[in-house]
Parts: sequence; structure tokens; C-alpha cells
Amino acid sequence: MTNAQTSSDDRDRSREPDAAPTEHQFAESVTPDEFKAAFRNHPAGVAVITADAGDGPVALTATSVFSVSVAPPLLVFSVSELSSSTPTIRRADTVVVHLLGAAQIDIAKLGATSGIDRFADTSIWERLPTGEPHFPAAHAWIRGRVVNTMDAGGSTVVAVQALETHAPPAGDPSADAREAEPLVYHNRTWHRLGDHSKID
Repeated sequence: MTNAQTSSDDRDRSREPDAAPTEHQFAESVTPDEFKAAFRNHPAGVAVITADAGDGPVALTATSVFSVSVAPPLLVFSVSELSSSTPTIRRADTVVVHLLGAAQIDIAKLGATSGIDRFADTSIWERLPTGEPHFPAAHAWIRGRVVNTMDAGGSTVVAVQALETHAPPAGDPSADAREAEPLVYHNRTWHRLGDHSKID
């Protein structure tokens, strides 16, 4: 077999999905409470995800958003199967990821509250020209196309390619943490970042 043939075969095998996890692989595991306790002191930024798959807008608050690539521009987040918004997000072609500052804590709480109409107050949201619902007050937002999803336990991991962004330009005072005061969730509590939290 030639080197070229070997490389081709390796590429083909790399496309094959990994075998599904067996019961044995999950046999030795920590409890949900132990796992949550390990992450309790690990702060996370706060975002609100919005989407509309054709049957009305949905929104949820997430602390799982992170960037994975700048070329192409990709981000990832996860949504719980327990959320009423998850079925719509799974069907949506595009979503809007709102990255929130402390001044937008009301939007964060709105997305985190179940059993309410999160879009009842029409003064705080509107639709982009492309149709997606969004909250203009967000410090920054990213509109993107869903390019992949993966089931992960009781959640779905969603990969999104950024198509459009809205954020203060670099060097603008409003982009500085002293002005924007990023919103952070830590130990089941909302926090703001700023000069008071700077240690270096």
C-alpha cells in the first residue's frame, strides 16, 4: 500500500462516527451534585440565545457560550432538554447570541425564568432584517448559522458560525469593562466585572 493510499484510508476512517458510549464507560461516575459542586466556583459569562424556527420566538439564558475558532468564526453553547426553548433552537437555521453586561441583567433574568412569555414586552425586543428576534440593549450580539448539533447527556451542544456581529469597536470606551461591566454568573449568583474586580 502506498503512502497516498494510507493517507486516504486514514481520512476516510476519521469521518466515521465514534462508537456510541457503552454503559461500562459511564459506570464509574460522580453524582450530579458532586459535578455541580466542582463547577460552582467556576464563573461564566452570561448570554441569551434567541431563535425562531417559524412557530414564534424563543429565548433562554446560557452560561455555556464560548468561541472555538476565529477562521472560520465559530462559537458553541449547550441547551438543556428540559428547556421549553430547546426544540425551537434545535430546528432553527440561525440564532442570535446576546453577550450581556451587568446593565442587561433584566434580560438575563427574563431568559432564565420559566413559565412566562419572554416576548410579551414588545418594547425590549425587535426582529433583525433577516427575521431573528433580538434584544437591542445587549452589549454585543452575534447572529449565526447553526452548523452542527450533538446530543450530550441531557443537553444538546450547538455549534454556530457567525454571520453578523454588533459590538463596540476596539478602543471605544464602551468596550472597556469599566463601562460595560460584563455580567458573570458564579455560585448561583449574578456578578459584575469592573475595576473593583481587577487584580493585575
